[in-house]
Amino acid sequence: MPLLILLLGFATPVIFTLFVTLIVFLALFEFNRMGMKQEQVFIQWFAAALGAAVVPLVFFNQPASLAVFLTVVFLVLALFFLLRPGTLARVHHHIGWICLGLIYVAVMLGHLVPLRLLVDGRQWIFLTLVVVMCCDTSAYVVGSRIGKRKLYPLISPNKSIEGAVGGVCGAVLGALLSKFVFFSAIGFWPVVAVGLLLGVVGQIGDLFESMLKRACKVKDSGDMIPGHGGLLDRLDSLLFAIPLIYYVARGGFGG
Repeated sequence: MPLLILLLGFATPVIFTLFVTLIVFLALFEFNRMGMKQEQVFIQWFAAALGAAVVPLVFFNQPASLAVFLTVVFLVLALFFLLRPGTLARVHHHIGWICLGLIYVAVMLGHLVPLRLLVDGRQWIFLTLVVVMCCDTSAYVVGSRIGKRKLYPLISPNKSIEGAVGGVCGAVLGALLSKFVFFSAIGFWPVVAVGLLLGVVGQIGDLFESMLKRACKVKDSGDMIPGHGGLLDRLDSLLFAIPLIYYVARGGFGG
């Protein structure tokens, strides 16, 4: 996330797009490895490369081409699995997992690029990063100190209702801070609404990734970031937040 902030401040849209393409590729491969382990390693890499190609298509504003591309990708993957199904009893799992990754990682995170290209796109992304970080920090502090009632023990036994409420409050404060520091163009009540939205959606994104990790019987999504787990562990909230913020921003909600 610090590198993303640095690139937002100094990188051109082209450099930013290349960076997002790389992140999508690495995150997709990590996602594929999490669900498929050491099975079908070639298709894990191949699907990650195909998914990363979604980002340049988005940069060039080719929605029709994107639909064609995703159709071709599915047909190619279907042919590959027909020719090399691996363990037949698990082929449906593998196909479903690969396709989920294309939507969950490539399409969702790919919204960073069109968001960056909006008039106030840089400020919207900065705001989203600040709000998500404030939400995570507040949820942890409040939950660790006064958390009593479990939020969703089946998925994340350490999270509490008190922590979740604290996270939403922290998200609103982060949104207001963003308005007064670098995004004065957004109105007071709109920024409060955005803070509430991101405070809820970001935590849903966190829970969704936790559910996937529990299904895969892993503690972290990977080991790409030493001491901090995997790349998806750092992106989980943003994967749900970025697409919503793009449509909010594009709709002129912040005026």
